[in-house]
Amino acid sequence: MARGIFVTGTDTGVGKTLIAVALLRALVASGQRAAGMKPVSAGFEAGRSVNADIAAMMGAGNVDVPLADRNPYAFVPAIAPHLAAAEAGVGIDLDVIEAAYNRVAARSDVVVVEGAGGVAVPLDARHDMLDIAQRLCLPVLLVVGVRLGCLNHALLSAAAISARGLQLSGWVANCIDPEMRAVAANIDDLGLRLSAPLVAQVAFGAQPFQSKGVLAKLGLD
Repeated sequence: MARGIFVTGTDTGVGKTLIAVALLRALVASGQRAAGMKPVSAGFEAGRSVNADIAAMMGAGNVDVPLADRNPYAFVPAIAPHLAAAEAGVGIDLDVIEAAYNRVAARSDVVVVEGAGGVAVPLDARHDMLDIAQRLCLPVLLVVGVRLGCLNHALLSAAAISARGLQLSGWVANCIDPEMRAVAANIDDLGLRLSAPLVAQVAFGAQPFQSKGVLAKLGLD
């Protein structure tokens, strides 16, 4: 069975897909069979039949797997997944997600699984995004959107990950606000308070890491 990692974030729009794609490219460059998967997506751009995050991960990986396995639950409205599912009259089933993951993993060396939104985004009345990581037994990479409020968001996200008994393998500081003050001090503070290592820092507008060193820090080399 392939190794895998679950990429989550402190919020929506913090760069999860950017980092997932960078991981996939680094894995491919290291000679591994790497596949991207987003179990639940919500939101299609006009004229497209594939969620943009899925399309980006498909382009970055090197394993041919069916779209239905990469993205078992795809909803058109760009709203919270549990609301989109309810609107479509569909229940999000963790068994379906696990079966799809297993099929992708059977063809891969590493599977990069991206969540939707933040760690506690609901899937239904009882489950949220971290239930996917828990069901798939995956370590977690936390993408921190470095902007005002990121200390609170990152520490609460890390606490939620720990409370589920999940392993936080590392975190990425993705600088998404070019006007933010004291960026370095905020990142340093998080480094002191988070139990996992900072595996990469991405400047505003910059391309993410290309180094294989990131893979080593996450145990994916």
